[in-house]
Amino acid sequence: MVGENEFFRKATLRICGSLEIEEGLRSCFQYISQHLPADRIYLERNEPDLASMRIVVRADATGGERMDQLIPYTEEARAAMVEAAELWRKGAFPPVFLVGRSEEEPVTQCILSALGEPPSSAMSLPLVVGGRLVGALAIIAEGDDRYTEDHARLYATLREPFSVAMSNALEHQEVVRLKDRLADNNLYLNRELLRLSGDEIVGVDFGLRDVMRQVRQVAPTESPVLLQGETGVGKDVIANAIHLGSPRRDGPFIPVNCGAIPETLLDSELFGHEKGAFTGAHRQKEGRFRQAHSGSLFLDEISEMSLAMQVKLLRVLQEREITRVGGEDVIPVDVRIIAATNRDLIDEIREGRFREDLYYRLNVVSLRMPPLRERREDIPLLAQHFLERFAEANRKDIRGFAPRAMDRLLRHPWPGNVRELMNAVERAVVLSRAEILTEEDLPAVGDGNGSREEEADGSPHAPRSLEEVEKAAILETLKETGGNKSEAARRLGITRKTLHKKLKAYESES
Repeated sequence: MVGENEFFRKATLRICGSLEIEEGLRSCFQYISQHLPADRIYLERNEPDLASMRIVVRADATGGERMDQLIPYTEEARAAMVEAAELWRKGAFPPVFLVGRSEEEPVTQCILSALGEPPSSAMSLPLVVGGRLVGALAIIAEGDDRYTEDHARLYATLREPFSVAMSNALEHQEVVRLKDRLADNNLYLNRELLRLSGDEIVGVDFGLRDVMRQVRQVAPTESPVLLQGETGVGKDVIANAIHLGSPRRDGPFIPVNCGAIPETLLDSELFGHEKGAFTGAHRQKEGRFRQAHSGSLFLDEISEMSLAMQVKLLRVLQEREITRVGGEDVIPVDVRIIAATNRDLIDEIREGRFREDLYYRLNVVSLRMPPLRERREDIPLLAQHFLERFAEANRKDIRGFAPRAMDRLLRHPWPGNVRELMNAVERAVVLSRAEILTEEDLPAVGDGNGSREEEADGSPHAPRSLEEVEKAAILETLKETGGNKSEAARRLGITRKTLHKKLKAYESES
C-alpha cells in the first residue's frame, strides 16, 4: 500500500490543481481509486436547519459534476446525526466513519437510496471549516465490507485539503445565494424586465395576443390569478408580466416550484420555522410568504401540493396571515398569489386530490396559455429569438433558418411547447458550423410531417408553410394598425419597402 505522506501529497496536488471543484475532485478520484476501493465519491454539505444533506459535487471514473441535490433525512437518519453531533462535540467522533454495510447505517442508507446507489461500503471523512463540522467527503465501493482500518488511516490524511475545498465551495454557494436573493427581491431585474415585458414578449401581436390583453386587464388588480396550460408554454413568463404590470412591481417577485420541494420541507419553505422547531433548526428562518411581502408569490405546479398544505394555503388566502413552523405568533402578510398548473384541476377535484374551496379561491381570474401547436404563427419569431440568443452566447455567426428547416419547425407538433423549441434551437446552434441552420441541423425535431388528424380536419391550427404564416402575420398586423404600413413594418421588424414588395406579391396571387 502507498505511504501516507505520498498519498497525501499526490491527492492534494490533484484537488488543488483546478479552480473548478468538480474537475479537482475528478482528478483526485482517479488517483485515490488506484489505492482504495472506489466506485464514486461525493462532497457533501450538512444542512442542519433543514435536517438534510446537500450533495455539492460527485465524481467517478467518467468525470466530475457540480450538484445541488438536497436529501432530507429519514427519522432514523436524523436521530443518528444528532448522536454523531454529540460525539463530535465531545471529541469522540472517529477521524473516518467506516461503514461496512450501508443497509445497517441509517444516514448512509438514506443518502445512497436517494442517489439511486446500490448497497455499498462507505468511508465518510468529516470536513471542518472554522472549527465547525460542515460536511463530509464520502467514498463508496459497491458490495459489503470493502474497506479496512488501513484504508481509513490513508483516507484520513485528506481531511485538511478537502476542508479547504469545502470552504471554497461554501463561499461559491454564498455568492449564488446572494445573487438569488437579489433576483428574488427584484432590486434591479424588475425595472429591466418591466422594459422588456408587455409588447416585447414574443407572440404578443399574434398567438399570445388574447392572453396579453387579459394580462393587461388583470395585472392592475389585487385578485389571485390561476395560469393553466401544458408544460413548457411559458407560464412563468406571464406570471412575471402580471407582477410587472401591477402596483406591486417594485416589490419582490418570489417563484416557488411546489413540485420540486420535498413535502417534508414545503411547510418550512413557505411559512418559515422557529429556532428549535425540529431537529437541526438552529435558527429562525423566514419563509417565502414573508420574502414576498408587498409583492407577488408565484406558486408553480400548485396541483403537486398535498391536501394538508392546501388547507394551510387556503387559510393564508382568507386570513392574510401565517404562523411559522414551531411558532405561535401570527404574522400578517401582504402577498398577491399567482398560481400555475399543467393539470385539469376540475379532474383533480373529482379524484379527491385538490380542494374545491381552494380552487375557487385561486380561480378568481383564470388565464389559459395556448400550446405552441395552437399558435404556430409565433414559431418563426420564437425560433429566431432563440437563435440570436444562443448564437451570441456561443459566439457564432448564425443568421437564420433555411426555408426547409423553418418548415420542419412549423410542422412539428411540439409536445414540449416553447421549452422544447428552445432546446431544439440551442442544440442546432451548438452543433452547426454554417451561417444558416438547415433541416439536417434539426434531427430531433422529427421528419417534418404534421399530424394527419390536423391536416384532415382542416383545423385553423393545422401546419402551414412559412410563406402562409408570414402572409397571415403581415395581414393581421396591418389590420391591428388600421392599415398604417409604417407602424406595421416597425412591429414586424422589416422595412417599409420590404412590406410594400410583399403586399404587391400577395395582390398578384389573388
